[in-house]
Amino acid sequence: MLQPATTSQDAHLPQLTLTRNPGVDLDMNWVRSVQANTSAIERRAATLPARRSVKKDYQAAWLLKAITCIDLTTLSGDDTAARVRRLCAKARHPVSAQVLAALDMQGITTGAVCVYHEMVETAVAALQGSGIPVAAVSTGFPAGLSPFDLRIEEIRRSVAAGASEIDIVISRRHVLEGNWQALYDEMREMRSACGDAHVKAILATGELGTLRNVARASLICMMGGADFIKTSTGKESVNATLPVSLTMIRAIRDYHAATGIHIGYKPAGGISKAKDAITYLALIKEELGARWLQPDLFRFGASSLLGDIERQLEHHVTGNYSAAHRHPMG
Repeated sequence: MLQPATTSQDAHLPQLTLTRNPGVDLDMNWVRSVQANTSAIERRAATLPARRSVKKDYQAAWLLKAITCIDLTTLSGDDTAARVRRLCAKARHPVSAQVLAALDMQGITTGAVCVYHEMVETAVAALQGSGIPVAAVSTGFPAGLSPFDLRIEEIRRSVAAGASEIDIVISRRHVLEGNWQALYDEMREMRSACGDAHVKAILATGELGTLRNVARASLICMMGGADFIKTSTGKESVNATLPVSLTMIRAIRDYHAATGIHIGYKPAGGISKAKDAITYLALIKEELGARWLQPDLFRFGASSLLGDIERQLEHHVTGNYSAAHRHPMG
C-alpha cells in the first residue's frame, strides 16, 4: 500500500529536500519546438478514469496519500480570521482519530494551507509547530492585472509575514501575444522576490487558448525558476482538466530530462471528488513516477475535496456514508 508522507516540514518544501530550480537562460529554439497534439492528448486523458480504478484497502491508501497532497484553501471575499483558524485546525487533523485508528494509520496533515495575503499571519500563528507551510496567493490574484511593482511588493510582504510558498499568477496576455521574453522576465523577477519561499506559477490554463500555449507557458515558467507549475486560480470558467494536466506534466518530464531538476505540479479548481483525486494521482505516477507522489512535488488546490475523501474513508471503515455537513472545512 502507498504510505503517506511524514508531516515534518522537510516533507513539504522541495527546496529543502531537492535541488531547487535555479532556472535557465531563455532558449527560444526549445520553446518553438514545443508542440501539443490535442487529439492524442485528449484520447490519452479519456482512458484514465476508466482504466485506473482501485478498491477497498488500496483505495483507502490512495485517498490518505491524496490528503497529504492537498493545499487546503480558502480564497473568499468573506474570509475571516476565525474561518482561517478553523481551516488550519482541519489541516492539522484532516481525518477523525477513530477512522485513522481503524486504518492503523498515524496522524497525517494536509500539504499546506493556502490563503490571501491578509490572512497569512493568522494562518502562520495557527499552524505554529505543525510543520504545515502557509501558501499565499499573490501578484494581484486572480487576474494578475495590478501594476507590476505592486505585484512584486505583495510577494515580498507575504514572505515577510511568514508565507513559505507563494502562488503567483502570470500575465496571460504575454502568452496570448506570444511575448515569451516578457513572460520569462516576469517569472524571473517574481522568483527573485520570493527569496527562500518557493514559487508556484499559476498559468490560468482556461484562458490560454490552446494546449500548445499551455505547454510553452509551462516551459517558460520553469526556465524562469518556478518550483511548481499550477493549472488555475480556481476562478476561471475552466480550471484543472486531465488534458491540461497531461500537457503540463509532460513539460515537467521534458524539463527534468534536460536539466535534472524536479518541478512540482498543482492542479487546482474543480477537483472535488475522491475518485477524481485518485485519477490525478494515477496520471502522475504513470507519467512522472512515484517520486512525484509526495507533497514536495504534487499538490491539489482544493477545499471541498477533503470532505468527500473523509466520507469515502468513513464508508470504508464503517460501511456507512456520513452526511456532508459532518465534515465542515472552516
